[in-house]
Amino acid sequence: MVHASFSLREDYWEDFTLQEEDISILYDFLLELGTPLPPDDLVVALVESRIQMEKEEIEKKRLAGGKTYMPKEQYEIGQKVVFPALDWRQAEVMAMRPGQNPEYEEFGVIEVQFDNGEKHEFAAEFDDHVLNEPEEEPDEHVSLSQSVLDLNKDLLIKRLELGLKENPNFVYIAGCWFPRALLVNVNTGHLNLAEAVLDMAGDAPLPTAELLEQVELPSNENLNLLEFSLDLALQEDDRFDEVGPAGKVMWYLRRLEPQDVREKPLYLRYQEIEYNRNMLTPAMLDIENSIDDELTPDQDSGPVEDEVVVRLLFPHWRAGTLPLTPRLKPLFPTAYESPRIRFMLVDGDSGDKFPGWVVREEQYVLGLEKWYHQKELMPGSIVRVRPGEQQGEVIVHVDAQRSRRDWVRTILVGADGGMVFATLKQVVSAAYDEHMGIMVADTDVLDEMWKRRQKRQPPFERVVADMARELVKMNPQNHVHVTELYAAVNLVRRCPPGPVMALLSSRPWFVHVGDLHFRFDDSAG
Repeated sequence: MVHASFSLREDYWEDFTLQEEDISILYDFLLELGTPLPPDDLVVALVESRIQMEKEEIEKKRLAGGKTYMPKEQYEIGQKVVFPALDWRQAEVMAMRPGQNPEYEEFGVIEVQFDNGEKHEFAAEFDDHVLNEPEEEPDEHVSLSQSVLDLNKDLLIKRLELGLKENPNFVYIAGCWFPRALLVNVNTGHLNLAEAVLDMAGDAPLPTAELLEQVELPSNENLNLLEFSLDLALQEDDRFDEVGPAGKVMWYLRRLEPQDVREKPLYLRYQEIEYNRNMLTPAMLDIENSIDDELTPDQDSGPVEDEVVVRLLFPHWRAGTLPLTPRLKPLFPTAYESPRIRFMLVDGDSGDKFPGWVVREEQYVLGLEKWYHQKELMPGSIVRVRPGEQQGEVIVHVDAQRSRRDWVRTILVGADGGMVFATLKQVVSAAYDEHMGIMVADTDVLDEMWKRRQKRQPPFERVVADMARELVKMNPQNHVHVTELYAAVNLVRRCPPGPVMALLSSRPWFVHVGDLHFRFDDSAG
């Protein structure tokens, strides 16, 4: 017996897109189960259904044809023949003749014509030919769908999700899909109850299961479907925010979120500065990568680290935040969809826990302001970050030392807004980076300057020149390191290192004197 072979063209799965018949299959599949499913499960069902559809199509072609072609068989003029190796295309025998090949015994040749008019010749009465062996049934232990998924699963999931996102009849939340029409009805009363429950919970987000205990939805429905229906209703209501890490749905009232979660802190707002990255030397690119600024484009995260060292820049120190850079991202909770994720920060010394927020789209982590003050940190202080022992926790730690008075670069701002640097004795309680360490004598004055400059920023080049002019006065050689200048500029304006470095490389009044130190020459140019 000859079996219909499941042999698709090589690019079949590469060219896959979700079709209407696939949508119907998924709809029926979810309807039968009655529970939302993640794309990993849906793609398995989809591949299996596609394989079955193709098998059935091939079988139809085989049965609708005629005699199955085998080289050893005899044929007659006018006979209908189907060719398995040609996708079971049908042809009619138009002529016959003896074959001519001295290497083989006598055999025949048939000329056939396909439906499109093409004519081809094939061997007949030819006993010694590989096509005479009937195709064996696939090994029952080998899963065709599994082999397809092993090679194409990630691509197929992307195509499946793209197709479902474009279909208004399907909804997605918490990593699962389900037909909208099959959801349990959640009305305004249910949502008002959910708001009241979350209000009573205060600062603690709640999982959907706890909300369901208070929100009176039909108890005879599938529990997964009830949770999914409530999740979707909460997601579509502006009062609620889903703030859980990936795999854990947690709900919070948007109005209870810190202001700096809902709106980017003043000190982190970057007014983009155009610059030519080709001006950055290899040494500059290396130090840019080590600075680890979240605004630096196209950063390579490298291997995941057990601990990441952060040197606090003034804007992050003042806002009580950490930069969410490619190196830091793996240490913090992620989410399927949520732009804001609430988690717990843990003091590496005391073990005390306090809430933090990952604001993914704006690339910062909020919640460290009180901790910075408690640890008596300053701009340039070194913070060590590592994963916590429990899921959803992150440990922050500083190399604390007995408080001592040390000579530290200090920023002083006059009543007229003029700024000078001075080396003054200050109380230092934690390790800091010598290039980036700057003690701020009066934060209120700088705060007012930031507010004024949001409305009207002075030219970037002037800011860099003013900072360089003051910094070189502190050095006997009258030069400044690029990192010192970057940290100083960020005292008054949020800026990644790239624009500062490009300016140093392109202006004649900055003279490179080696090891990324520059002399500032007012008379040049």
